[in-house]
Parts: sequence; C-alpha cells; structure tokens
Amino acid sequence: MTFHVGADMHISPIALFDNGLPLQILPGLDQKSALGNLMSVLMYGSFIFFIFFGQKFQVRIMLLEIDGTVKKLEFMKNDAKNLLFKTIKEVGKPTIDPTTTLNRLLEQFLISPVDMDPAGIVYKFDHLLDVRDTKFKDEVKSISPAADDSQVNNLENLVEGALSLNTIFRIVRHFYLLGKRTSSFYIILQLQMILPLVMQEADALVGACKAFSQGQPIGDGIGPLVVSRLMKDKEKRKVEKDMVVAETLIEGRKVFLTKAEGPGGNVGKPGDAIRRIVEEQEGKVSMIIMLDAALKFEGEESGQIGEGIGAAIGGIGTERFKIEEEAHKFKIPVYAMIVKQSIQEAILPMKKSISDAVDPTLARIKSLILEQSKEGDVVIVAGIGNTMGVAQ
Repeated sequence: MTFHVGADMHISPIALFDNGLPLQILPGLDQKSALGNLMSVLMYGSFIFFIFFGQKFQVRIMLLEIDGTVKKLEFMKNDAKNLLFKTIKEVGKPTIDPTTTLNRLLEQFLISPVDMDPAGIVYKFDHLLDVRDTKFKDEVKSISPAADDSQVNNLENLVEGALSLNTIFRIVRHFYLLGKRTSSFYIILQLQMILPLVMQEADALVGACKAFSQGQPIGDGIGPLVVSRLMKDKEKRKVEKDMVVAETLIEGRKVFLTKAEGPGGNVGKPGDAIRRIVEEQEGKVSMIIMLDAALKFEGEESGQIGEGIGAAIGGIGTERFKIEEEAHKFKIPVYAMIVKQSIQEAILPMKKSISDAVDPTLARIKSLILEQSKEGDVVIVAGIGNTMGVAQ
C-alpha cells in the first residue's frame, strides 16, 4: 500500500494501518510515555513517603548530627578534666590522690533559695554564694598544699571551667537521649537549633581552661586592668572580701580606686567594697564610675568603649543590688563604662584589640570625672571583672 502526502500534510486515518496493524510513524512516542509515567510514579511515591515517613527520616538525620556533637562535647569535657588533673599535680603537688575530690567538685550544684516571698532573697543568695566559694577554695587548697593564694584562685577558676563543660555535656546528652528514646521531633529540633551557640560557648570554655591553668589575663579583666594602671605606685589596703582599695587625686578630686585582689583569678565583692567606702565617707560621694567588659553585638568591633548609666556588673545580681541600694540611699549617681567584646573573648586570653582600649578608657574616665564633679568631691572608680594575671 502506498499513499501520498500533499502540501497540506493531511493523512487519512485509514492510511495509518497496514493489514490491520499500526504503522511505526513515531518510534520514540512509546518510550517517552513510559518515562513520563515512571517519573509520575516516583514523584507521587516520594510525596506519599514523605507524608508518612518524612518526619521520622528527618529525626534520624538530626539525631546523627547531634550524636557527633555529643561525642565532641565529651572529648572537650575530658580534655578539660585532664588539664585540671595535670595542673593540680604540677602546681599543687598533692600528697594524696586528688581524683576523688576533683570528681566531687565537678558534680557540685547550687540550690536557689525560695523566692515565693522575695523579701531578703538577695542576702540569702549572697550567703549561699559565699558558702559555695569558701567550700570550693577549701577543697582546692586541701589538694594543692604547695599552691599560694593566687595559684589557689587560678586553680579554682580552672575547676569552675571544667565544671561548666561537664554541666553542658550532661545537659546536651540528657536531651539527646531523651529525644532519641521518645522520638520526640520537637525536643530533637530545639536541641539541634541551639547547638551552634552551645558549641561556641564550649569552645570558649576550653580556651578559658588553658588560660586559667597558665594564669593569663582574660578579656573580662579589662576593668581591673584599667584601675590597676590608676593604682600604680599608690598605697593599697584590703577592704571587704578579696577587694583592695587605693586613693589618688585627679584634678583636685579625691578618687577611691577599687578592684579584686590579684594576680590570682578573682572577682571579689565589689558591692561590699563600694558600700564600705561610701560609709567611710559618710555618704559624701559625688559619683560612682563602674568599668566592666560587656557583650558586643554582632558587627561591632572588639575594644569599642561605651558609656551609660547604672551599675555595670554581671553575675547573679547580688553585688549589683548592694551598689544600687547604697546609691539610692545616698542619692549618688552611678555611671557605667564598658569595653565591648564577645562572650568568647571575655573568657579567652585578652586580645590586643581589648588591651589597646586601656589608654582611651583612662582618658574617658578622667574626662567624665571632670565633667560630672567639682574640686573637693569624692569619687569612686571600680574595676569590675576577673583580675587573673593583673597585679595590684
């Protein structure tokens, strides 16, 4: 059978069959249809699979990622613990095996006082913190007979760093195992979301432990470092717990300088020190300037100086309460000066960009004293922070 195709390209339907069988005019048509059908089946099959099993599949992937992080945290925790043991043996030269005591210290905890009736809770908290601090120092001293007071303070800071890493590891592991056992998508999801921030802090603590073991100044020590420059060659006396004070004159103003006692790792009790100075001066203090490290925002440069109003001091809040109470009682204005840095830089060895802020900060302090006081006034300048590696 033959047929002709004219200019109009018309083909009769009858002409498409020869002896009752279709002619293979388009040989690739059947393969394309089969491929399209296969793709449709795969697409709809994947859609149905992810409807019923997608969340479980995602949970398995997240658990795999978290498992690797937990193992890394365990390694970091053990690394800090080994460094602690090594430093205790090198510096403290214990006469007995310190393992039992150190393991007990690494599991220490603090129970907050009852806050249903908040009246007086600050002093309850303050008492508990004093007891905890004394117990830590006594325990460290008992296994470090060869260490002096500064070294004991540094070792105590090292114990605190190792304890923090141990606590982070235990909390992350707890939620990981809980999420794995219950297959709870939301527990696992929340844990995965905060892990980058947790690991940032853990990495910083590992670096901090190394700094504590060597007694190096850390970023948080910028406040004591600035005040120690003003204290240079001045007579110092101890005031309250772990705090020293010195006097100087700045353009006819009597300035009391206070910081934690160094060069061991110590933050002291600035609230008690400031209250003692104010009471000694019978409330005749014209201004209080507090200098501390402060957390910077992302995008800001480390070492930038900021000024504000209020008590610049971190921690649980007991020392700030004492300062604010005393300032309110005698109507003393409180000025804050901060040196910006990240949370990692605050506990790592002090960077040059932060130490370079000392001279500009001193200039700002003197300028503020001249602007906000007059000759004959009494001024208090307090350097807040860990004074590790910073001499008096």
